[in-house]
Amino acid sequence: MEPFVNIFGQLDTLQSFIEPVLLALVVANMVTRYLAHNRHVEQYEDGGADAISRFIPHEATNVLLMLASFYYLTVNHHGGMVLSMFVAGLLITDLFEFESRKVEARRDIPLDRPKASLSLWTLSLLYLGFQMLFTGTLGTIL
Repeated sequence: MEPFVNIFGQLDTLQSFIEPVLLALVVANMVTRYLAHNRHVEQYEDGGADAISRFIPHEATNVLLMLASFYYLTVNHHGGMVLSMFVAGLLITDLFEFESRKVEARRDIPLDRPKASLSLWTLSLLYLGFQMLFTGTLGTIL
């Protein structure tokens, strides 16, 4: 369906490709999450709690994923709202998980995996797959 207006100008050319872009961002977010956790463990082993710092590529994928999900909200209202809630929850849990890694490091407890973030990441991936299969890009191909 052709949109009535182009809200974002040239950015609206992404409209038909936003779901695969979101899928790539969700997978990239998982890769950077894995790399960030490994980096936090190495920093803890090398320098203790004060050496643990945020992993910039992971924070960048969080921001890009949030912006892309907000854009998806303009393309598919219901699916975009649900996905935006998952991604916002993912962003919030990432903030708390980082702080909990710092607390674990200060208390000399082995650093745990970011379980809440992994759960929300899985929900985001499953919901995006559902949207792609039944209402989006893959639905038109199949």
